Amino acid sequence: MVTIGPVLFIIGLLMSLLAIAMGLPAIADLATGNSDWQVFAGSAAVALFVGVSLMLATRASSRSNLNLRQAFLLTTMSWVSVAAVGALPFVFSGLNLSVADAFFESMSGITTTGSTVIVGLNEAPPGILLWRALLQWLGGVGIIVMAMAMLPMLSVGGMQLFRTEAFDTPDKVLPRAAQLAGGIFAIYLVMTALCALALWISGFNGFDAITHSMTTIATGGYSTKDGSIGHFNNPVAEWIIIAGMIIGSLPFVYYLRVVRGDLSPIIHDSQVKWFLVIVFVSVSGITFWIWDDSNVGGVDTLRNSAFNVISILTGTGYVTQDFGLWGGFPITLLLCLMFIGGCAGSTTCGIKIFRFQILAATAQAQLSRLLVPHGVFIPYYNRKVIPEPVSNAVMGFFFLYIVCFAALAAGLSALGLDFITAISGAATAISNVGPGLGSTIGPTGNFAGLPDAAKWILSFGMLLGRLELFTVLVMFSPAFWNR
Repeated sequence: MVTIGPVLFIIGLLMSLLAIAMGLPAIADLATGNSDWQVFAGSAAVALFVGVSLMLATRASSRSNLNLRQAFLLTTMSWVSVAAVGALPFVFSGLNLSVADAFFESMSGITTTGSTVIVGLNEAPPGILLWRALLQWLGGVGIIVMAMAMLPMLSVGGMQLFRTEAFDTPDKVLPRAAQLAGGIFAIYLVMTALCALALWISGFNGFDAITHSMTTIATGGYSTKDGSIGHFNNPVAEWIIIAGMIIGSLPFVYYLRVVRGDLSPIIHDSQVKWFLVIVFVSVSGITFWIWDDSNVGGVDTLRNSAFNVISILTGTGYVTQDFGLWGGFPITLLLCLMFIGGCAGSTTCGIKIFRFQILAATAQAQLSRLLVPHGVFIPYYNRKVIPEPVSNAVMGFFFLYIVCFAALAAGLSALGLDFITAISGAATAISNVGPGLGSTIGPTGNFAGLPDAAKWILSFGMLLGRLELFTVLVMFSPAFWNR
């Protein structure tokens, strides 16, 4: 069987850190005279007790090197345990959330999905609003480190393409990941602070500026208002958030190189170019569609189109308008954009740009071989040959992604949800986008009215999408648990 001592030690450490993070919303509630500070204090005490107990019980194995199966187990169990601990304040707060609701809200936060079951955010306690933002902010930096350290080592869905010598063996992962996390966290913190300052200057109050900057850079989409960003009716803030969402969608490791004076990677990386081209084409197409179909001015149309298109493409999930009223073409395009996502090594999810590039290069080489059977055609990515295992992994990822999406949609339909709600709910969960389509879970609705079984299915879908499918599904293989 898999030895889980080292895994439990790290999970205990994560729980302890999360307990410390609960001190911030407790302080926010205490400062405003809200009694929910006791909820956060009690939840922190429970999380700290469990976390420290796990660390003490497994301290003897804490120095052991992680093998491949332990790395898989750690990746999945860490996100599940953090979501479970993060749900405690929601369960015991005055929001009257069920266990399914609380876990859904926490999983949506830590996976930076942004779907919510909370109604009445305008009157919610500041501690709860800050905790939601903190979950997304921590989940955003966590997924960056995981994408750079763990997934390449695990060869998940073609991520081995980004493997470096520092991560060639499992025993090098944790020390090198700690160094990488330190640099990325510093960049992440500075970007969040700059975004908060810009939003404050644009007219947001200090609390809203901080919480929205955290969920913008994390491309999470949790807002402090039921009407999301549209509630503020602030065009300058919308442009600031547009820039923040794009920044969060690019590889953060390139920002480290930019700080060191090396601009070439972010300028010449083909996935960055593809991402920006998709943004430009999608925004232009929907802008012209809306402009031709309404009397709204050109600048306002461009802003509304750019904001909502980039929000859906990056999986942020903020909204300023009910894009369900824009017509058939925009709705169809937005549904397709849900699956794309941003660049590898960013806070976004979805299929990722680089996988579409690899699939396109592989398909082009295959078509060329059909036309010239005796020719030699080699697919390239970033001017480098794509190894056959990478192509196979990407094609396997695409196939499994569609199968999981179909299974989620079928499961939701079996619970009585209508076609649009089931399809868009499955898409927004596995792609970690946030809002779906239709009157129930669309941009003006939320997920509170869904049955508890649907919320558990969607929570599993969020975990699947955030951890790149294989990392979770390998747990269900009997061979994984045998020597």
